[in-house]
Amino acid sequence: WYCLVVQGQDVQQQFLSLHNDARAQVGVEALEWDDNVAAYAQNYANQRIADCAMQHSGGQYGENIYEEMGYPDPVGGAVQAWVNEKQYYDHSSNSCTGGQECRHYTQVVWKDSKRLGCAQAQCNNGWTFVICNYDPRGNILGQAPY
Repeated sequence: WYCLVVQGQDVQQQFLSLHNDARAQVGVEALEWDDNVAAYAQNYANQRIADCAMQHSGGQYGENIYEEMGYPDPVGGAVQAWVNEKQYYDHSSNSCTGGQECRHYTQVVWKDSKRLGCAQAQCNNGWTFVICNYDPRGNILGQAPY
């Protein structure tokens, strides 16, 4: 069996606001919510309920995934974790510094990504799986996010 988590407007708005706050800090146009992209994200989140595996969907969209257990705000936790990678992104060299990951952050602020769709699912192991998809995808090799 699987569980479909229906996103409320407040959850959509939280995903959007947290993304757009980070984008505004670097002068990038706001994302818009896209129900088709969100349906793709929800479909994939539902596939992860059994194992909560941190695996990407391999689809046509840019994608950030996250999981956590016991945190009261998985949406805020996910987006904040991605945005916190900003400290490791060096714009002048367009690279991550110190061997750290920063590509979740660069996808959040990717200037050519216009539409956002996110979802979450409670996994059988008690963890929460969170996914955001971006259209068009970001993190194009050789291009800077902004």
